[in-house]
Amino acid sequence: MSATDYENDELIFLDDDATDIELKLGKDWNILIVDDDEEIHTVTRLALSDLIVNDRKLNFIHAHSAKEAKERLHEYGSTIAIILLDVVMETDDAGFDVVKYIREEMGLNEPRIILRTGQPGFAPEEQVIKLYDINDYKTKTELTRSKLLTTIISSIRSYQQIITISQSRIGLEKIIASSANLFEEHSVKAFCEGVVTQISSLIGLESEGLLCARAGSLLDLDDENIYVLGAAGEYAEFINQPVNTIHNDEITENVHRCLRLKQHIFDISCSVLYISRAGFEAAVYMRQTQDVNELDKHLLEVFLSSISVGYENVNLFHELRNAAFRDWLTRLPNRNQFINMLDNPGNIASKNCCVALVDVNHFSDVNDGLGQEVGNDLLRAIAERMQSTLPSTTRLSRLAADVFGLIGPESDVCPEVINALFDSSFVVDEHVLPVKVKVGLCRVDNDRNIGIDLLKRANIALNRAKKKLTDNFEYYAKDIEDQTTWRLDMIRRLRSDFAARKLELWFQPQVDLLTDKVVGMEGLLRWPDGNGGYISPAVFVPLAEYSGLIVDIGEWVLEESCRRLQQLRELGHGHLRVAVNISIPQFRDRFFVDKVKNALTEADCDPSLLELEITESVVMDEPQIVIDALRVLKDYGVKIAIDDFGTGFSSMSYLQQLPLDRLKVDRSFVKDIQPGSAAVLAETIVTLGNKLGLLTIAEGVETREQAIYMIKLGCDEAQGFFFAKPMPFDQLVELLKSTRLPRDET
Repeated sequence: MSATDYENDELIFLDDDATDIELKLGKDWNILIVDDDEEIHTVTRLALSDLIVNDRKLNFIHAHSAKEAKERLHEYGSTIAIILLDVVMETDDAGFDVVKYIREEMGLNEPRIILRTGQPGFAPEEQVIKLYDINDYKTKTELTRSKLLTTIISSIRSYQQIITISQSRIGLEKIIASSANLFEEHSVKAFCEGVVTQISSLIGLESEGLLCARAGSLLDLDDENIYVLGAAGEYAEFINQPVNTIHNDEITENVHRCLRLKQHIFDISCSVLYISRAGFEAAVYMRQTQDVNELDKHLLEVFLSSISVGYENVNLFHELRNAAFRDWLTRLPNRNQFINMLDNPGNIASKNCCVALVDVNHFSDVNDGLGQEVGNDLLRAIAERMQSTLPSTTRLSRLAADVFGLIGPESDVCPEVINALFDSSFVVDEHVLPVKVKVGLCRVDNDRNIGIDLLKRANIALNRAKKKLTDNFEYYAKDIEDQTTWRLDMIRRLRSDFAARKLELWFQPQVDLLTDKVVGMEGLLRWPDGNGGYISPAVFVPLAEYSGLIVDIGEWVLEESCRRLQQLRELGHGHLRVAVNISIPQFRDRFFVDKVKNALTEADCDPSLLELEITESVVMDEPQIVIDALRVLKDYGVKIAIDDFGTGFSSMSYLQQLPLDRLKVDRSFVKDIQPGSAAVLAETIVTLGNKLGLLTIAEGVETREQAIYMIKLGCDEAQGFFFAKPMPFDQLVELLKSTRLPRDET
């Protein structure tokens, strides 16, 4: 077919309103001409060469066969706006084969297809046009210049609408996918990097950008500087730094302007997007090489609206993390974060690292006397002095109400440096407060350290420091931990054996020195070691007192003693009394007096047969509590004895206030009695007891000479190995049946 077959109509130009078409792509319209007749290519190009649609020219792409058409389609893809396709080429249906290939195999739905044929008998069926989305079908004789232009314009409009819908769909998919992904990021840094990356992808830019926000809304309530929270590309190295460290006036000015105006900024070289949610504000700076068109702006609006919820969420997660790892009062790391730092001390000090716990002495007195606000101000003042005085290589933490943690080089974390921090008083409001501290230190060795273990060791050292009367510090040593571990293991065993009723109550007879008869006995606790032996009371009684188990054990001893008194009465020994030692934790028990009375009542015992023994140290520890309890029990009929008298430093005024019945001469004074020598202290105590109208009993009598000497001094009673050793209850019963005591004459 030649060019003369076409009508020679005048060229028809686009209507004025055609220029209102909004275009998605920024290139010329690609028109693919597929025809095996070269003259058709030439005529079509000449007819359309001067056509401009919305300031865009037509770019012609040529193919002369179905095979060549497929190659061009793979090269240009969906950027081809219109395909002018001949039906009959190398085969009668070659054009139909190309249409099928475009729609089904390549999946290209955007390009508009206009079928042309010079043989009307080969027109496609209606079903084919519908199935393959063919835009138009014309015979070549029908396509005059005017009709060709009209067809091209309408097809371009269809293509532009399809592209707009497609791009909107793709953008929406990106918004949904990226928002879902961003909501999974609980880290401010990761979230912000994600925002920058997703926005770049959304509008087809390289990932070059950053997200900034005021620190006051995220990191530090007192810091209003603008920081880079997340970035991609060349800006990534500035994350967590002030935006002005980038040294780029355009970025700094535009970010500040965006946050000040609280709106987006679209310039030729950059865009700055404003994010706001529930008081949290941020600005996303994006560098660009092309304008952002209206469609992209609309997509960005939708995206920012979506991710603003995520922005609020990550800020809330950040606040929760601060609550978990930062002290609310001093803004220092808290105990959890300190343990994390201890897990990797090498990140802080390369060698010779030391951990210290600093405990403020009598801090509760400040709270109680001056108020909690003053106490809080004092803690803040201590934290500020530490931060301003100690070098940056020392990391600080507030672990508890009045305990601070330090980790750093041993040259800085040492008693001398720490104590120097508290040489001068702290001025809090109108108060001048001197502060003293106790310090526990632990050197970090080269072994793999676990943070919680280092903290435990430093705490062990701190507890030791609190008990020292000279220095205010203590370094951790392994034997201290070994001793602590042993003590905890013994307490666990004692608690278990007591619950299993493995403890035993033995009795040591007490005799009248003049008549040589048993007048009573002292109940003594025994703990079997499981191997046929017994653990010394000197070992386990302090452990029981330390753990508080002594209260329960003491109650059992009272009940067991009264029960044995009842059995002795039934065996004809109702005149015998039993003495039981009472510790200060028992006196602190507000039910102690009731427990004593209940034990006597349950066993139906005469209260006068129960004697409570206390030491001078017990009296001096809580004098008023002890005196009040003993007076009530004395009125009830219970006897009271003071044990180990003369070994402590009790006041004589307390001695006069106590409702005593008996003084016990300590075994250390009895031991001083030797042939041909005088025991001045033993004599003084016996004389004092007689003057006060109290009975006296000597402990630890082991020889005949000691017994005779105590008789000469006027001592009333005695107990010791010379008369009888402590024994189980069954042996005591057998002893009472005999006519004489098994004296140890050695």
